[in-house]
Amino acid sequence: MTPWRLLALPPLPEDLIRRLLEPLGDRVSVRVPASRDRAALLDALPEAEIVLGDWTGELTLDAEAVAAAPRLAFVQQPSVGVDGHDLAALAAAGVPVANTAGVSAGAVAEWCVAAALAVIRRLDAADAAVRAGEWPQQALRPRELGAARVGVVGHGPIGEACVRLFRAFGGRVSFWTRTPREDPGYTALEDLLESSDVVVVVIALSEETRGLIDPRRLKRGAVLVNAARGGVVDREGLVAALRAGHLEGAALDVFDTEPLPAGDPLRELPGVLLSPHVAGVTQEATGRLMTVTLENLAAAVEGREVAHVVNGVPSIISRKFPDSSV
Repeated sequence: MTPWRLLALPPLPEDLIRRLLEPLGDRVSVRVPASRDRAALLDALPEAEIVLGDWTGELTLDAEAVAAAPRLAFVQQPSVGVDGHDLAALAAAGVPVANTAGVSAGAVAEWCVAAALAVIRRLDAADAAVRAGEWPQQALRPRELGAARVGVVGHGPIGEACVRLFRAFGGRVSFWTRTPREDPGYTALEDLLESSDVVVVVIALSEETRGLIDPRRLKRGAVLVNAARGGVVDREGLVAALRAGHLEGAALDVFDTEPLPAGDPLRELPGVLLSPHVAGVTQEATGRLMTVTLENLAAAVEGREVAHVVNGVPSIISRKFPDSSV
């Protein structure tokens, strides 16, 4: 069988990409763009049959890119998020897009718990004070997570893991998702925001959820934890709520612009824990991601059903030009 032409977009050295894809053997012919820019992407797409996506979101497939890829039969995104790809255009072209759903759920949920604890227990302020020669045992006034009401926005694999871990502390935990559930923990979004001491945002970014959370609507004194995407939270509202003291603090792993630009007010506001989009980046989660990605790529080239298709296209992959010599 003629090898499938696979265009690899991850921001890794080409020799490393080739080593990682070695388990696929001679079933694929691997290519990377000549440079990490849109022109090189568009130049490489006409011959691509499979695209291994870029988890940074730098190189994505919009409608123009899809039109430039007549042979494209499958897109495997090596991440949970697929924002940036035009899923409708890919579906219209008959191209299934798969992600790696669930591989980082436990890792992200652990980060959310750790971040919430860091903020409400005032760990950053305590560390800074001791380093400065102070001993503020009475001034910090930390709170206990077990006494807090926690609201989780989103109830996919990450949201479910968050609910499970936060409940282990003994507090009351509720959740909201766009599809109402017959579950005693399900709460209307407005009620969740107004009543929760800690609000954890782990819902996927879409046009429906962009700007969904205005921190000014949260309960006064609440803590916001965002491990979803920066665009899910109203940034201006977040800065305003922090400056006004409406929020006790925030823990942020994601931002509208990444890396966080110099001069961004979030860098200077007190009570804000900043993290470089690493909630799901653990050795264990990376191993699971590689396993799912390679299994899906192998299934694609072998004509088996691929897992985690997110754009409604049938999950058996077939070549667009089966008699081609490419």
